[in-house]
Amino acid sequence: MKKEMSSFDVRSIATELSALEGAHMDKIFQWGAGNVLFRINVQGEGKKDLFFKDKKWLYSPAAKPETPIQPTSFATYLRKYLDNARIGKVRQVGFDRVVEMELLKADSEYKLIFEIFGGGNVLLVKDGIIDTCLIQKTMRDRKVRPKEPYIWPQPRFNPVESTEADFIQAMKESESDCVRTLATAVNLGGQYAEEVCKRTGADKTMPASEIPDDMLSKMYAQVKDIVKHVIDVPETTAYIKDGKIEDFAPIQMLSHDDLESKPFGSMSEVIDAFVQQMKNEEEEAYVDPEVEKLNRRILKQEETVQEYKERCEELKRKAEALYTDYQNVSQLLGVLNEQSQKLTWEKLKEGALKIPYVKDIDPSKNLVTGEFAGETVTLDYTKGLDANASDIYQQSKDIGEKGRHAEDALNDSRAELAKKEKGIAKEKAAMAGRAQPTKQFWFERFKWFFTSEGKLVIAGRDAHTNDGVVKKHLKEKDLYCHTDIHGAPSTIIKDGASASNQELREACQFATAQSKGWVGAVSEGSAYWVYPDQVSKTPNPGEFVPRGAFIIRGKRNYEYHLPLELIVGEIDYQGSRKVMCGPASCFKDCEKYFVIRPGKNKNRISGDMAKRFNVLEEEISRILPPGESEIVKEVWPKDDEPEE
Repeated sequence: MKKEMSSFDVRSIATELSALEGAHMDKIFQWGAGNVLFRINVQGEGKKDLFFKDKKWLYSPAAKPETPIQPTSFATYLRKYLDNARIGKVRQVGFDRVVEMELLKADSEYKLIFEIFGGGNVLLVKDGIIDTCLIQKTMRDRKVRPKEPYIWPQPRFNPVESTEADFIQAMKESESDCVRTLATAVNLGGQYAEEVCKRTGADKTMPASEIPDDMLSKMYAQVKDIVKHVIDVPETTAYIKDGKIEDFAPIQMLSHDDLESKPFGSMSEVIDAFVQQMKNEEEEAYVDPEVEKLNRRILKQEETVQEYKERCEELKRKAEALYTDYQNVSQLLGVLNEQSQKLTWEKLKEGALKIPYVKDIDPSKNLVTGEFAGETVTLDYTKGLDANASDIYQQSKDIGEKGRHAEDALNDSRAELAKKEKGIAKEKAAMAGRAQPTKQFWFERFKWFFTSEGKLVIAGRDAHTNDGVVKKHLKEKDLYCHTDIHGAPSTIIKDGASASNQELREACQFATAQSKGWVGAVSEGSAYWVYPDQVSKTPNPGEFVPRGAFIIRGKRNYEYHLPLELIVGEIDYQGSRKVMCGPASCFKDCEKYFVIRPGKNKNRISGDMAKRFNVLEEEISRILPPGESEIVKEVWPKDDEPEE
């Protein structure tokens, strides 16, 4: 399986990233040992991500990776100096696995350098000096740490710019074989060295210096053909074995003709799929530490139980062997017991070892070891056969008892493991079916919706946020909406100066619905809109303006007969799924929605809707109007109906 990006992969991804030129740097995140994500604002396309994963995979992921809430010191430093920086040229440095991105600020220029080799690194360089880097290290020929000059990695053979004479010289001067020379001296890497040999029919094992000139010319032509395809007409392809991506390349590889091939639209797409595959494999291979500990314990207990069983059976065989060879055993025990009282230990041992079936004797302990009926048994010769057999049977019984206790402990461990695995499986099943939080945006601290033409409308939730929404977010080009009903929120139409009449009516309807008019279950209401300079916190003489309230001076532009009816439906915002509550005209293309009106009885429609939208109940309850609501209509695709 592929372990890293090749120089050709890097050339292909650098070409793709050139589409970011002119875009602006937004947020930067860093987590783990080597994950750095750059969120980039691309004009007309919204936000895109550039992900350097595990310090070895550089690509633009299709889905936004989960990022930490609290930025690391490295991410904070990059944000400080690169915020809103314009992206200039993006290029591969030579033919090395290095990508350089120019970042332009009004007062300075930076270079963001991705080193996709030797463990990987991300460096911010200004005027040739390293400003900061993800990993600091000192090597023989260069130091990688802040305040040190940035020294480019030693340039290697560049097959993109090399001439045929350069290629032939590199091959002729090599002391290695053909394929190794292509991989190292010609800087193709093993994957493409094999490909060139496959395309030309060259002998991989032939010494490079002995390859005929006509074959070298043929090989050079194939190298140039590969380079041309990678740069001009890339055909990003994944090579699959047993349903899994084994390798990928920006060209069609003849050396992988034994594998299934699958085309991809870009290098980022195939890297994204490959990284996701590795993540899935890691999750499948992951073993809970407690489960792993239990498995080790069970394995050891199984070995112990088996040892006890084998020892118990062995002792039984030894005891039975005494009766099988009854005559020899009885005679030996009788002779040794009698002679031990007459002879010295040395004489006794000398005589005993002359007996064919005696293996050893220890007079100091009154023990003799002999082979009886195929079993080697140690006996106490001061005792008779029955007494020795009884002792051995007792040992077998004691071992058997220990074995039963060990087996009970083993069964307990197995039960504990089964319970643990059942709990993990249950937890996984619950997680799979549990609603996950959708991505959160800054405006969700307020009541909010998007108009039919895409303008953001925000409103306060209480007196405190009423003050905040006006003081922090009411700008010159916005409009302010309000209703005369007590307790109504301050509502702002962002960029409202260019809002259509329909959008103004939508915002006024929203302001009315989010007021106490909904609590009172009125059927319709009225609201008005004004310009920012008409909204003031300064009271008239003798008046008092409480928290959350404002003084409106000048003409109020009213909208009448606003129905207290809203839609709760699913929308897509910046590539993320959100559930929004707003006027019906804002949900033209929505396929999943509920129509709600003020209700009189307590109910849990937020919980019911959360289950249908598969989101947290809190996300629904936060967007609903105050008071009780009832569902008067539901629109849902039949294919998405939940199973009973």
